[in-house]
Amino acid sequence: MHIVVFGAGKSATVLIAYLGRICNEKNWIGTIADKDLQSLEQKIAGFPSLKANALNIENETERQGLIKTADIVISLLPPGLHFWVAQDCVALRKNLLTASYLDAQIKSLEPAIKEAGLLFIGEMGLDPGIDHMSAMQIIEEIKEKGGSIHSFKSHCGGLIAPESDNNPWHYKISWNPRNIVTAGKAGAVYKADGNNVEIPYELIFVDCEQLEIPEVGSLAYYPNRDSLSYIPLYQLEKANTFIRTTLRYASFCTGWEKMVTARLTSDEEIINTDELSYAEFFNSHLNKHQVSLDTAELQEQFDFLGLNNPAMINKGQIACSQLLQEILEEKWKLTQGDKDLIVMLHEFEYTLHQQRFALSSSLVVKGDDERKTAMAKTVGLPLGIAAVLILENKIQLKGLHIPIVKEIYEPVLAELAKEGIAFKETKKELA
Repeated sequence: MHIVVFGAGKSATVLIAYLGRICNEKNWIGTIADKDLQSLEQKIAGFPSLKANALNIENETERQGLIKTADIVISLLPPGLHFWVAQDCVALRKNLLTASYLDAQIKSLEPAIKEAGLLFIGEMGLDPGIDHMSAMQIIEEIKEKGGSIHSFKSHCGGLIAPESDNNPWHYKISWNPRNIVTAGKAGAVYKADGNNVEIPYELIFVDCEQLEIPEVGSLAYYPNRDSLSYIPLYQLEKANTFIRTTLRYASFCTGWEKMVTARLTSDEEIINTDELSYAEFFNSHLNKHQVSLDTAELQEQFDFLGLNNPAMINKGQIACSQLLQEILEEKWKLTQGDKDLIVMLHEFEYTLHQQRFALSSSLVVKGDDERKTAMAKTVGLPLGIAAVLILENKIQLKGLHIPIVKEIYEPVLAELAKEGIAFKETKKELA
Protein backbone atom coordinates (compact mmCIF):
# COMPACT_ATOMS: atom_id res chain seq x y z
CA MET A 1 0.00 0.00 0.00
CA HIS A 2 1.14 3.54 -0.78
CA ILE A 3 -0.07 6.54 1.26
CA VAL A 4 0.60 9.98 -0.20
CA VAL A 5 0.52 13.07 2.00
CA PHE A 6 0.51 16.61 0.61
CA GLY A 7 1.79 19.22 3.08
CA ALA A 8 4.25 18.85 5.95
CA GLY A 9 3.66 21.97 8.03
CA LYS A 10 3.08 22.46 11.76
CA SER A 11 0.14 20.06 11.91
CA ALA A 12 1.85 17.21 10.04
CA THR A 13 4.66 16.13 12.40
CA VAL A 14 2.75 13.53 14.42
CA LEU A 15 0.89 12.25 11.34
CA ILE A 16 4.24 11.66 9.64
CA ALA A 17 5.59 9.79 12.68
CA TYR A 18 2.39 7.71 12.92
CA LEU A 19 2.49 6.77 9.24
CA GLY A 20 6.20 6.00 9.53
CA ARG A 21 5.47 3.55 12.35
CA ILE A 22 2.49 1.96 10.57
CA CYS A 23 4.27 1.67 7.22
CA ASN A 24 7.28 0.06 8.91
CA GLU A 25 5.01 -2.48 10.64
CA LYS A 26 2.96 -3.32 7.56
CA ASN A 27 5.64 -3.00 4.86
CA TRP A 28 3.69 -0.17 3.27
CA ILE A 29 5.19 2.95 1.70
CA GLY A 30 4.48 6.59 2.48
CA THR A 31 5.41 9.60 0.40
CA ILE A 32 5.33 13.03 2.03
CA ALA A 33 5.27 15.92 -0.45
CA ASP A 34 6.18 19.48 0.48
CA LYS A 35 8.13 22.33 -1.11
CA ASP A 36 10.47 22.58 1.92
CA LEU A 37 12.65 19.51 1.31
CA GLN A 38 15.18 20.25 4.07
CA SER A 39 12.51 20.46 6.78
CA LEU A 40 10.72 17.45 5.31
CA GLU A 41 13.80 15.22 5.41
CA GLN A 42 14.24 16.05 9.11
CA LYS A 43 10.64 15.02 9.80
CA ILE A 44 10.91 11.63 8.07
CA ALA A 45 14.33 10.79 9.52
CA GLY A 46 14.25 7.39 11.20
CA PHE A 47 11.38 6.06 9.10
CA PRO A 48 12.83 4.06 6.18
CA SER A 49 9.39 3.39 4.74
CA LEU A 50 8.75 7.11 4.20
CA LYS A 51 10.03 9.07 1.23
CA ALA A 52 10.33 12.83 0.78
CA ASN A 53 9.10 14.52 -2.39
CA ALA A 54 10.01 18.16 -3.09
CA LEU A 55 6.79 18.87 -4.93
CA ASN A 56 5.62 22.10 -6.50
CA ILE A 57 1.91 21.72 -5.83
CA GLU A 58 1.09 24.05 -8.73
CA ASN A 59 2.81 21.71 -11.20
CA GLU A 60 -0.07 19.61 -12.48
CA THR A 61 2.16 16.96 -14.05
CA GLU A 62 4.15 16.42 -10.83
CA ARG A 63 1.02 16.43 -8.70
CA GLN A 64 -0.92 13.99 -10.84
CA GLY A 65 2.12 11.77 -11.28
CA LEU A 66 2.37 11.32 -7.52
CA ILE A 67 -1.39 10.85 -6.97
CA LYS A 68 -1.43 8.18 -9.70
CA THR A 69 0.87 6.01 -7.56
CA ALA A 70 -1.21 6.34 -4.36
CA ASP A 71 -3.67 3.96 -2.74
CA ILE A 72 -5.00 6.84 -0.63
CA VAL A 73 -4.22 10.58 -0.47
CA ILE A 74 -4.13 12.88 2.57
CA SER A 75 -4.04 16.64 2.02
CA LEU A 76 -2.74 18.92 4.75
CA LEU A 77 -2.26 21.79 2.33
CA PRO A 78 -3.78 25.23 2.98
CA PRO A 79 -7.57 24.91 2.43
CA GLY A 80 -7.55 26.86 -0.83
CA LEU A 81 -5.28 24.26 -2.46
CA HIS A 82 -7.30 21.13 -1.63
CA PHE A 83 -9.44 21.51 -4.74
CA TRP A 84 -6.53 20.86 -7.09
CA VAL A 85 -5.77 17.62 -5.27
CA ALA A 86 -9.46 16.69 -5.03
CA GLN A 87 -10.02 17.12 -8.78
CA ASP A 88 -7.00 14.94 -9.52
CA CYS A 89 -8.18 12.29 -7.04
CA VAL A 90 -11.56 12.12 -8.78
CA ALA A 91 -9.95 11.86 -12.22
CA LEU A 92 -7.43 9.25 -11.08
CA ARG A 93 -9.89 7.31 -8.87
CA LYS A 94 -8.17 7.83 -5.50
CA ASN A 95 -9.73 8.23 -2.05
CA LEU A 96 -8.96 11.52 -0.26
CA LEU A 97 -8.83 12.74 3.35
CA THR A 98 -8.48 16.34 4.57
CA ALA A 99 -8.75 18.11 7.93
CA SER A 100 -10.34 21.24 6.47
CA TYR A 101 -13.96 22.36 6.32
CA LEU A 102 -15.81 21.17 3.23
CA ASP A 103 -16.12 24.25 1.03
CA ALA A 104 -18.39 24.84 -1.96
CA GLN A 105 -15.72 23.74 -4.44
CA ILE A 106 -15.19 20.37 -2.79
CA LYS A 107 -18.96 19.89 -2.37
CA SER A 108 -19.38 20.52 -6.11
CA LEU A 109 -17.45 17.30 -6.72
CA GLU A 110 -19.91 15.18 -4.73
CA PRO A 111 -21.75 13.69 -7.74
CA ALA A 112 -18.45 12.79 -9.42
CA ILE A 113 -17.08 11.27 -6.20
CA LYS A 114 -20.19 9.14 -5.84
CA GLU A 115 -20.19 8.10 -9.50
CA ALA A 116 -16.53 7.06 -9.26
CA GLY A 117 -17.23 4.97 -6.17
CA LEU A 118 -14.72 6.91 -4.10
CA LEU A 119 -14.59 7.97 -0.46
CA PHE A 120 -13.68 11.55 0.38
CA ILE A 121 -13.71 12.54 4.07
CA GLY A 122 -13.31 16.19 5.02
CA GLU A 123 -13.23 17.82 8.47
CA MET A 124 -11.17 14.87 9.70
CA GLY A 125 -8.83 16.69 12.10
CA LEU A 126 -9.40 18.21 15.52
CA ASP A 127 -11.94 21.01 15.12
CA PRO A 128 -13.48 20.08 12.79
CA GLY A 129 -12.97 16.37 13.27
CA ILE A 130 -12.60 14.94 16.76
CA ASP A 131 -15.33 17.36 17.85
CA HIS A 132 -17.76 15.84 15.32
CA MET A 133 -16.89 12.26 16.19
CA SER A 134 -16.99 12.59 19.97
CA ALA A 135 -20.21 14.64 19.90
CA MET A 136 -22.01 12.28 17.53
CA GLN A 137 -21.08 9.26 19.61
CA ILE A 138 -22.78 10.81 22.67
CA ILE A 139 -25.75 12.11 20.66
CA GLU A 140 -26.39 8.64 19.22
CA GLU A 141 -26.05 7.01 22.65
CA ILE A 142 -28.58 9.39 24.23
CA LYS A 143 -31.03 8.94 21.36
CA GLU A 144 -30.68 5.15 21.37
CA LYS A 145 -31.73 5.17 25.04
CA GLY A 146 -34.79 7.25 24.15
CA GLY A 147 -33.44 10.57 25.38
CA SER A 148 -34.18 14.04 24.01
CA ILE A 149 -31.38 16.64 23.81
CA HIS A 150 -32.31 20.24 24.70
CA SER A 151 -28.93 21.96 24.69
CA PHE A 152 -25.57 21.30 23.02
CA LYS A 153 -22.47 23.43 23.48
CA SER A 154 -19.14 22.39 21.99
CA HIS A 155 -15.93 24.21 22.92
CA CYS A 156 -12.40 23.67 21.61
CA GLY A 157 -9.13 25.55 21.77
CA GLY A 158 -5.44 25.24 21.03
CA LEU A 159 -3.68 26.84 24.02
CA ILE A 160 -0.28 27.00 25.66
CA ALA A 161 0.42 24.66 28.58
CA PRO A 162 0.83 26.43 31.95
CA GLU A 163 4.52 25.51 32.24
CA SER A 164 5.25 27.19 28.87
CA ASP A 165 2.98 30.20 29.39
CA ASN A 166 5.41 33.13 29.62
CA ASN A 167 3.89 36.00 27.64
CA PRO A 168 1.06 38.40 28.55
CA TRP A 169 -1.23 37.07 25.80
CA HIS A 170 -1.09 33.56 27.32
CA TYR A 171 -0.94 32.20 23.78
CA LYS A 172 1.55 30.71 21.32
CA ILE A 173 1.11 29.52 17.74
CA SER A 174 0.77 25.77 17.19
CA TRP A 175 -1.09 25.81 13.86
CA ASN A 176 -1.67 27.97 10.77
CA PRO A 177 -0.94 31.56 11.88
CA ARG A 178 -3.15 32.98 9.14
CA ASN A 179 -6.17 31.39 10.84
CA ILE A 180 -5.33 33.18 14.08
CA VAL A 181 -5.30 36.60 12.41
CA THR A 182 -8.58 35.92 10.57
CA ALA A 183 -10.38 34.41 13.59
CA GLY A 184 -13.93 35.68 13.90
CA LYS A 185 -13.91 37.66 10.64
CA ALA A 186 -16.97 35.85 9.30
CA GLY A 187 -18.92 36.75 12.43
CA ALA A 188 -20.99 34.04 14.09
CA VAL A 189 -24.51 32.64 14.15
CA TYR A 190 -25.81 30.15 16.68
CA LYS A 191 -28.97 29.15 18.55
CA ALA A 192 -29.59 30.12 22.19
CA ASP A 193 -32.76 29.46 24.17
CA GLY A 194 -34.75 28.88 21.00
CA ASN A 195 -33.57 32.01 19.20
CA ASN A 196 -31.04 32.42 16.41
CA VAL A 197 -28.29 34.83 17.45
CA GLU A 198 -26.03 36.67 15.00
CA ILE A 199 -22.82 38.33 16.19
CA PRO A 200 -20.81 40.65 13.89
CA TYR A 201 -17.00 40.47 13.78
CA GLU A 202 -16.64 43.67 15.79
CA LEU A 203 -18.42 42.08 18.77
CA ILE A 204 -17.08 38.51 18.67
CA PHE A 205 -14.42 39.13 21.32
CA VAL A 206 -16.41 41.53 23.52
CA ASP A 207 -17.25 40.23 27.01
CA CYS A 208 -16.47 36.58 26.23
CA GLU A 209 -18.20 34.19 28.59
CA GLN A 210 -16.14 31.86 30.77
CA LEU A 211 -16.35 28.26 31.94
CA GLU A 212 -14.37 25.84 34.09
CA ILE A 213 -12.49 22.95 32.52
CA PRO A 214 -11.31 20.04 34.69
CA GLU A 215 -7.49 19.95 34.87
CA VAL A 216 -7.19 23.41 33.29
CA GLY A 217 -9.30 25.95 35.18
CA SER A 218 -11.15 29.01 33.88
CA LEU A 219 -11.23 29.67 30.12
CA ALA A 220 -13.11 32.14 27.95
CA TYR A 221 -14.91 31.26 24.74
CA TYR A 222 -16.17 33.02 21.61
CA PRO A 223 -18.65 31.64 19.03
CA ASN A 224 -17.44 29.95 15.84
CA ARG A 225 -18.70 31.00 12.41
CA ASP A 226 -21.95 29.24 11.44
CA SER A 227 -23.08 26.84 14.15
CA LEU A 228 -26.57 26.62 12.62
CA SER A 229 -25.39 24.64 9.60
CA TYR A 230 -24.38 21.79 11.92
CA ILE A 231 -27.82 21.43 13.52
CA PRO A 232 -29.23 19.20 10.75
CA LEU A 233 -25.95 17.30 10.43
CA TYR A 234 -26.06 16.46 14.14
CA GLN A 235 -29.85 15.92 13.89
CA LEU A 236 -30.48 18.28 16.79
CA GLU A 237 -33.29 20.36 15.28
CA LYS A 238 -35.27 20.10 18.53
CA ALA A 239 -32.48 21.48 20.70
CA ASN A 240 -33.15 24.97 22.06
CA THR A 241 -29.44 25.80 22.27
CA PHE A 242 -26.72 24.83 19.78
CA ILE A 243 -23.35 26.55 19.69
CA ARG A 244 -19.76 25.73 18.70
CA THR A 245 -17.03 27.91 20.20
CA THR A 246 -13.29 28.52 20.45
CA LEU A 247 -11.52 28.51 23.82
CA ARG A 248 -8.87 31.03 24.91
CA TYR A 249 -7.56 32.39 28.18
CA ALA A 250 -9.73 35.37 29.11
CA SER A 251 -7.01 38.01 28.73
CA PHE A 252 -6.46 36.94 25.11
CA CYS A 253 -10.03 37.85 24.19
CA THR A 254 -9.72 41.21 25.95
CA GLY A 255 -6.58 42.06 24.01
CA TRP A 256 -7.81 40.72 20.67
CA GLU A 257 -10.98 42.81 20.91
CA LYS A 258 -8.68 45.87 20.91
CA MET A 259 -6.86 44.48 17.86
CA VAL A 260 -10.13 44.18 15.96
CA THR A 261 -11.40 47.63 16.99
CA ALA A 262 -8.09 49.22 15.96
CA ARG A 263 -8.36 47.44 12.56
CA LEU A 264 -4.94 45.90 13.00
CA THR A 265 -6.37 42.68 11.51
CA SER A 266 -7.58 44.42 8.33
CA ASP A 267 -6.88 42.78 4.96
CA GLU A 268 -8.12 45.86 3.12
CA GLU A 269 -5.91 48.52 4.68
CA ILE A 270 -2.55 48.63 2.88
CA ILE A 271 0.22 50.59 4.59
CA ASN A 272 3.67 51.76 3.49
CA THR A 273 6.06 50.38 6.09
CA ASP A 274 9.20 52.04 4.75
CA GLU A 275 10.51 54.45 7.41
CA LEU A 276 7.65 53.31 9.68
CA SER A 277 8.48 51.92 13.12
CA TYR A 278 6.60 49.17 14.90
CA ALA A 279 5.68 51.70 17.59
CA GLU A 280 4.21 54.03 14.95
CA PHE A 281 2.30 51.14 13.35
CA PHE A 282 0.55 50.20 16.59
CA ASN A 283 0.09 53.67 18.03
CA SER A 284 -1.26 55.21 14.80
CA HIS A 285 -3.99 52.56 14.56
CA LEU A 286 -4.89 52.78 18.23
CA ASN A 287 -5.13 56.57 18.03
CA LYS A 288 -6.93 56.66 14.68
CA HIS A 289 -9.67 54.33 15.92
CA GLN A 290 -9.77 55.80 19.42
CA VAL A 291 -8.76 52.58 21.13
CA SER A 292 -7.40 53.06 24.63
CA LEU A 293 -5.24 50.51 26.42
CA ASP A 294 -6.89 51.25 29.73
CA THR A 295 -5.40 48.52 31.90
CA ALA A 296 -1.84 47.56 32.80
CA GLU A 297 -2.45 44.14 31.27
CA LEU A 298 -3.44 45.61 27.89
CA GLN A 299 -0.42 47.91 27.97
CA GLU A 300 1.80 44.91 28.66
CA GLN A 301 0.20 42.85 25.86
CA PHE A 302 0.71 45.49 23.18
CA ASP A 303 4.16 46.42 24.46
CA PHE A 304 5.13 42.77 24.06
CA LEU A 305 4.19 42.98 20.37
CA GLY A 306 5.97 46.28 19.70
CA LEU A 307 3.91 49.19 21.04
CA ASN A 308 7.15 50.94 22.10
CA ASN A 309 9.53 49.36 19.61
CA PRO A 310 11.39 52.07 17.63
CA ALA A 311 12.81 49.58 15.08
CA MET A 312 11.87 50.28 11.46
CA ILE A 313 9.66 47.80 9.63
CA ASN A 314 10.83 48.58 6.07
CA LYS A 315 8.77 45.91 4.27
CA GLY A 316 7.28 48.19 1.61
CA GLN A 317 3.55 48.09 0.91
CA ILE A 318 1.80 45.46 3.02
CA ALA A 319 -1.67 44.73 4.39
CA CYS A 320 -2.16 45.37 8.11
CA SER A 321 -3.19 41.76 8.64
CA GLN A 322 -0.05 40.43 6.94
CA LEU A 323 2.24 42.64 9.00
CA LEU A 324 0.43 41.64 12.18
CA GLN A 325 0.78 37.98 11.22
CA GLU A 326 4.53 38.37 10.75
CA ILE A 327 4.82 40.03 14.15
CA LEU A 328 2.80 37.31 15.83
CA GLU A 329 4.74 34.51 14.16
CA GLU A 330 7.89 35.88 15.77
CA LYS A 331 6.50 36.91 19.16
CA TRP A 332 4.17 33.95 19.69
CA LYS A 333 6.35 31.18 18.30
CA LEU A 334 6.88 27.97 20.23
CA THR A 335 10.45 27.82 21.48
CA GLN A 336 12.53 24.78 22.35
CA GLY A 337 10.81 22.61 24.93
CA ASP A 338 7.51 24.51 24.81
CA LYS A 339 4.37 22.44 25.28
CA ASP A 340 0.95 23.33 23.94
CA LEU A 341 -2.46 22.23 25.14
CA ILE A 342 -5.61 21.09 23.35
CA VAL A 343 -8.82 21.43 25.33
CA MET A 344 -12.25 20.28 24.16
CA LEU A 345 -15.50 20.24 26.10
CA HIS A 346 -18.98 19.11 25.05
CA GLU A 347 -21.89 20.18 27.26
CA PHE A 348 -25.24 18.43 26.89
CA GLU A 349 -28.56 18.89 28.64
CA TYR A 350 -31.14 16.20 27.91
CA THR A 351 -34.21 14.42 29.22
CA LEU A 352 -34.33 10.65 29.68
CA HIS A 353 -37.31 8.86 31.30
CA GLN A 354 -38.77 12.18 32.54
CA GLN A 355 -35.50 13.12 34.30
CA ARG A 356 -33.25 15.97 33.14
CA PHE A 357 -29.49 15.42 33.01
CA ALA A 358 -26.37 17.47 32.33
CA LEU A 359 -23.47 15.61 30.71
CA SER A 360 -19.98 16.99 30.15
CA SER A 361 -17.34 15.28 28.05
CA SER A 362 -13.84 16.75 28.16
CA LEU A 363 -10.54 16.14 26.42
CA VAL A 364 -7.19 17.60 27.48
CA VAL A 365 -4.08 16.74 25.43
CA LYS A 366 -0.62 18.12 26.12
CA GLY A 367 2.14 18.34 23.52
CA ASP A 368 5.51 16.63 23.96
CA ASP A 369 7.55 19.60 22.73
CA GLU A 370 7.49 22.40 20.15
CA ARG A 371 7.40 19.91 17.23
CA LYS A 372 5.27 17.05 18.52
CA THR A 373 2.52 19.37 19.62
CA ALA A 374 -0.90 18.51 20.97
CA MET A 375 -2.27 20.31 17.90
CA ALA A 376 -0.27 18.06 15.58
CA LYS A 377 -1.42 14.97 17.50
CA THR A 378 -5.10 15.84 17.37
CA VAL A 379 -5.13 17.08 13.76
CA GLY A 380 -2.87 14.41 12.31
CA LEU A 381 -3.80 11.20 14.09
CA PRO A 382 -7.47 11.10 12.97
CA LEU A 383 -6.29 11.42 9.36
CA GLY A 384 -3.67 8.71 9.72
CA ILE A 385 -5.98 6.35 11.57
CA ALA A 386 -8.78 6.81 9.01
CA ALA A 387 -6.36 6.19 6.14
CA VAL A 388 -5.25 2.88 7.66
CA LEU A 389 -8.83 1.79 8.40
CA ILE A 390 -9.85 2.52 4.80
CA LEU A 391 -6.88 0.65 3.33
CA GLU A 392 -7.71 -2.33 5.57
CA ASN A 393 -11.37 -2.21 4.40
CA LYS A 394 -12.58 -1.48 7.95
CA ILE A 395 -14.29 1.64 6.62
CA GLN A 396 -16.11 0.83 3.39
CA LEU A 397 -18.28 3.91 2.87
CA LYS A 398 -18.44 5.68 -0.47
CA GLY A 399 -19.20 9.29 -1.30
CA LEU A 400 -18.37 12.64 0.31
CA HIS A 401 -18.55 12.64 4.11
CA ILE A 402 -17.59 14.35 7.31
CA PRO A 403 -17.00 12.05 10.32
CA ILE A 404 -20.51 12.11 11.78
CA VAL A 405 -21.19 8.58 10.55
CA LYS A 406 -20.88 5.69 13.03
CA GLU A 407 -18.87 3.61 10.56
CA ILE A 408 -16.21 6.34 10.68
CA TYR A 409 -16.30 7.66 14.22
CA GLU A 410 -16.53 4.41 16.19
CA PRO A 411 -13.30 2.77 14.93
CA VAL A 412 -11.41 6.06 14.73
CA LEU A 413 -12.27 7.07 18.31
CA ALA A 414 -11.29 3.58 19.51
CA GLU A 415 -7.87 3.92 17.87
CA LEU A 416 -7.43 7.47 19.16
CA ALA A 417 -7.98 6.19 22.70
CA LYS A 418 -5.11 3.74 22.17
CA GLU A 419 -2.95 6.76 21.25
CA GLY A 420 -3.88 8.51 24.52
CA ILE A 421 -6.59 10.76 23.10
CA ALA A 422 -9.66 9.90 25.16
CA PHE A 423 -12.54 11.85 26.72
CA LYS A 424 -13.66 11.94 30.36
CA GLU A 425 -17.39 12.14 31.05
CA THR A 426 -19.29 13.46 34.05
CA LYS A 427 -23.07 13.32 34.41
CA LYS A 428 -25.45 14.75 36.98
CA GLU A 429 -29.20 14.98 37.47
CA LEU A 430 -30.83 18.39 37.12
CA ALA A 431 -33.73 19.57 39.25
